[in-house]
Parts: sequence; C-alpha cells; structure tokens
Amino acid sequence: METSIISSSSEVATQLIRFRKSIYADSYIGGSLSDTVLQEILTNATWAPTHKMTEPWRFIVFAGSQLEKYGNYMADYYKYLYEDIADVDKKAAKYNYLKKYPLKAACLIGVILSKSTKVNIPEWEELAAVSCAVQNMAISATSYQLGSYWDSSAAAIEYVKTFGLEANEQSLGLFFIGYPEESALSVTKRRTAIDKKVSWYI
Repeated sequence: METSIISSSSEVATQLIRFRKSIYADSYIGGSLSDTVLQEILTNATWAPTHKMTEPWRFIVFAGSQLEKYGNYMADYYKYLYEDIADVDKKAAKYNYLKKYPLKAACLIGVILSKSTKVNIPEWEELAAVSCAVQNMAISATSYQLGSYWDSSAAAIEYVKTFGLEANEQSLGLFFIGYPEESALSVTKRRTAIDKKVSWYI
C-alpha cells in the first residue's frame, strides 16, 4: 500500500513539473481566485528550500482594481518606446494593449528578495531560495490548471518598488496568475536530453 502511494505521488509530481509552462496574460480569460487557493499557492511558496532558514522572500498580492493600476503604470512606463510612431491609431493601439494587458489576470504577486540581516550568507543563495519559492508557486498554479509566469521586466520590477522596500530588499518583478484559454495549456516545447547535460562519474 505504501509503495503504491509513493509511486502515485511521484507520477503526479512528474506530471506537474513537466506540464508547467509560462502562460502569458494575453491568454487569460478573466476570473478571480478564491482566498483558499491563493493562500495555498503562497503557503507552498514558503516551503521552498532556504539555507539557514532565512526565508528571504516577501510577497505583495495585487488584485481587483490594482490590475488596472498596473496596466496604466506599464503603459506609461513604456510610452517612450512608441511615442515616435507616426500612425496615431497604431500608437493608441499599443498604448491600450499595455493598459489592458493585466486585466484578465486573476492576480499579480510582487516578488521581493528580503535579504537576511542576521545571518551572513551569499546573496546568490538567497536569490536561489526565492527562485525556488516562485517555482513552487508555478507548480501549485499548474495543479489548479491555472496559467502563470514570472515577469521580470523593468516595468514589473520598478512597480513593486513603489510599494516601499526596506534597505535589505530587492524587487524581483511580478508573478502573474490567471485562468488560461484551454489551448494555452498544451505543452509543445521540449527539453534537451539529459545525456547532453549530465556527466557521470562512478
């Protein structure tokens, strides 16, 4: 009985890992997350490995009207990229696309590296821990058939900074979660075979 449970669990874990993919907000269809699901995703994030238990992460949840606010921020942030477009309609379309881009997400989660002030460990280890926490969120989202991706663009990083970071903190962008179109769930990308990435010494 115990062996079959372990086997079943390993199969589920393998499927979740291999079916996880980045699904972007323009493939979301709208809808909100229940508090229960969101709490579960965030709690799973905190079970990431962390050297000396520094738990170097902090999260900010943006939902509801906050999605519109980020859309406005992003459109203004990147305005310089299309202000020279001569075609007025094309310029307006680009601006409106960015404004509306986050609106169909269920929520955005600000990802913050909160470096330990009590334990002296290399920053890369803290960054690795936060990255593992984000991977936990991504796998958890996949288990609920939700789409997700980690947006590390300049706008995302700067936006999180506007919510007040401590001297030991660093914005690492936004984690998007949303209900995806069914077609977006299929996994088409493949990974390089492990014999090209792994060396064995026995």
